[in-house]
Amino acid sequence: MPNPPETMDQKLDPLLETSRIVRCPTCGGDSIYGSTNLSRPFCSDRCRNMDFGAWASENFRMQTQATPDDLLPDDEMPIQ
Repeated sequence: MPNPPETMDQKLDPLLETSRIVRCPTCGGDSIYGSTNLSRPFCSDRCRNMDFGAWASENFRMQTQATPDDLLPDDEMPIQ
């Protein structure tokens, strides 16, 4: 008699011994954080590419305070 098909939990058991399940930063779903997931920490290539696209289009920015060296003198202010 053939073995019954494995459930997803049974397939993941060997992976869980050396990996952790984390939240995907893009979609919030479960993601395997281990050597078997080449897109880690993302759950898929799609989520990884969406995040890369957001960085490339500058949707993510680091806020900084302008220092006096960064400010232009009044006579060099661009005309709007």
